[in-house]
Amino acid sequence: MPSHPTAEVSSARLADVRRRLDELRAHDLPTHGGRTLAYVYDSGLADVDALGREALGMFASTNGLDPTAFPSLLRMENDLVAWAARLLDGPESVGAVTSGGTESVLLAVLAARDARPDVDRPQMVLPTTAHAAFHKAAHYFGVEPVLVDVDPRTYRADPAATEAALTDRTVLVVASAPSYAHGVVDPVPELAALASEAGIRCHVDACIGGWALPYLTAVDRASVPAWTFAVPGVSSISVDLHKYAYTPKGVSLLLHRTPELRRPQYFSSAAWPGYTMLNSTMQSTKSGGPLAAAWAVTTAIGESGYAVLARQARSGAVALAAAVGLEWDRGVEHLRVVVEPDSTLVAVECDDTCDVFTVADEMLARGWFVQPQMAFRSMPATLHLTVSAATEPSVEDFVRDLVDSVRASVLAGPVHVDPGLAEAAATLDPAGLDDAAFDGLLQLAGLVGPDGPALPERMAPVNALLDAAPPPVREALLIAFLDRLQRPSP
Repeated sequence: MPSHPTAEVSSARLADVRRRLDELRAHDLPTHGGRTLAYVYDSGLADVDALGREALGMFASTNGLDPTAFPSLLRMENDLVAWAARLLDGPESVGAVTSGGTESVLLAVLAARDARPDVDRPQMVLPTTAHAAFHKAAHYFGVEPVLVDVDPRTYRADPAATEAALTDRTVLVVASAPSYAHGVVDPVPELAALASEAGIRCHVDACIGGWALPYLTAVDRASVPAWTFAVPGVSSISVDLHKYAYTPKGVSLLLHRTPELRRPQYFSSAAWPGYTMLNSTMQSTKSGGPLAAAWAVTTAIGESGYAVLARQARSGAVALAAAVGLEWDRGVEHLRVVVEPDSTLVAVECDDTCDVFTVADEMLARGWFVQPQMAFRSMPATLHLTVSAATEPSVEDFVRDLVDSVRASVLAGPVHVDPGLAEAAATLDPAGLDDAAFDGLLQLAGLVGPDGPALPERMAPVNALLDAAPPPVREALLIAFLDRLQRPSP
């Protein structure tokens, strides 16, 4: 038998790769320390984080495609679903682990659509504050989104407007617990009752609140309406574990009230000569690493630990909102919290002396990432603040830097978008633009550097222009920018 060379990688090569990874990582936002108030969630428990990474590595090569081949994954998935079922008052509920909140939402919409094959051109009714993942589901699955304006005072879904929007084509009513943009819980009992009376499903998107709200005491959440399976008519709930369960990304749970409601979520195909494909989620092959990491982290923290973490994050959000103030003449000058938060998310707007985009830049210069949110319909542009447990001890530092950032923003003045450019953006038809036209628009928007697409050091002018553009133009510009970013260098 001829001998073949054995593949080997030298220790020097491994060390070089590790060094390069460290160099690449140095340009990312910090994921720990509580100073990134979007995208990441930090418990502040370093030992638990290390355990999660260890479990991630231990199970990275396992495959969730076939639970009979890896019974460990099935056991851990069922354990997590059972825990969530207890939290969400669903003793008979069943579920599945997904890759994230978007996949959970996609599956909830898909199940609602496929449960009603008798409905042509199905629709779902959702408040304007529902997560954009529902629009993605609409795009993927051909379910028309019917948007209902929220109450302008509370930013919560409007039951009367929702009822008026229902038709014989509606297959799903959507509620948030809480909404991502403003951090308030929709009136789920009223919305679920409407859905039940119409014989359709009601999905509660609790991706960002589902693992925090249940652990808050009655005092902590006195104003929060009921939103779990304890509410008649709620058919499914999505809960992300990589948010306030503080597990490595990406793990979410989608629970259905009964096995019958889950059934349309499954996919199976024997129409080929290979193995019969059988999936409970969008993915077929999927690493067991995130699932194992979620199981390890939740088991390590436990019920009592999550109660402490939830109260800590909630306390930080309440303190931050109180410091900024709900009225213009309270707290931080030139700012106000747009609505009292129900959970751990805070939305802040500026008066006309400055703008949220400049404030975000100033905060980043001081080591804090806060997420600017564009205006939409009657809702103003805001700063989105996700408060993790690890952020709470630093609220005073945050507020001090926020005050300094606002002062600097007022001195600079609001970003003014050239009226001609804003008018041109408002009249653009993205469908009629070619690559050359998009290149020109990206240049005008400040998203192109000497070597190609690039983010400027300060994003306020770019964000102000995007804020002035209609949503379809904004979407097209950002897609064009991402398309160019994702072109490998020669």
